[in-house]
Amino acid sequence: MELEHVLVVGAGQMGGGIAQVVAASGRAVSLHDPYPGAVDRSLAAIRRSLERLGTGADLDATLARITPVDELVPADLMIEAIVEDAAAKEELFRRADATLPPGAILASNTSSIPITRLAAATARPDRVIGMHFFNPVPVLALVEVIRGLETSDDTAAAIVALAAELGKTPAEARDLPGFVSNRILMPFINEAAYALLEGVATPEAIDTIAKLGFAHPMGPLALADLIGLDTCVAIMDVLHEGLGDSKYAPCPLLRQYVQAGRLGRKTGRGFFAYA
Repeated sequence: MELEHVLVVGAGQMGGGIAQVVAASGRAVSLHDPYPGAVDRSLAAIRRSLERLGTGADLDATLARITPVDELVPADLMIEAIVEDAAAKEELFRRADATLPPGAILASNTSSIPITRLAAATARPDRVIGMHFFNPVPVLALVEVIRGLETSDDTAAAIVALAAELGKTPAEARDLPGFVSNRILMPFINEAAYALLEGVATPEAIDTIAKLGFAHPMGPLALADLIGLDTCVAIMDVLHEGLGDSKYAPCPLLRQYVQAGRLGRKTGRGFFAYA
């Protein structure tokens, strides 16, 4: 299955990173985001990322393969990277189903919302799949591939092959709440937030212990800031509802920070302050 033209929907941190790695592989990318200025900001961020990675002469060629689009357009594959909200994603998948050719694959970068639920919003559930990248997309090698209830073998094989061609390592997971990555990661972040709430240690000490004690490149609180505390809470809510276990309920401090607008790096302040 040829996937030479990819529509990326959502030009935030994840969508921009996905557009970058797809374009760097030589494929044409259409980048769409309804928010004014979002695509322009994303293209500027992609340029900075390519400069940091030292791509040299390939920089302009990679950027030239990314075309901003005002609406959804026909493509071989859509990769959705919008807000982690089930209703918003379902609406997008309905519109994509009506716009993209019948043979096109519709993929979601969701880290928690059931793929089967998104597939049910379309007339092609066999061609709907999860393609969960990790932040920062150009650097981290993993792509979690999640089959919905009716995802076909051909669709899964095409996405696994594409991930490998993008220089990523695909790992398949079942369509259960949180899949594998967030089912493990979110309780880790949540417990770090509880340690802070209960005064066990400062944010700096908590993250230092995690980094040096567990050989993690980033502590759980800094990682939550990178992901976005609002996104963490949304994922934990999905886990809590889907699995019915109180251990997945977000720490009250996380909710309080979100209510205060302290969402992490994207707002300049979360557990830590950012310039």
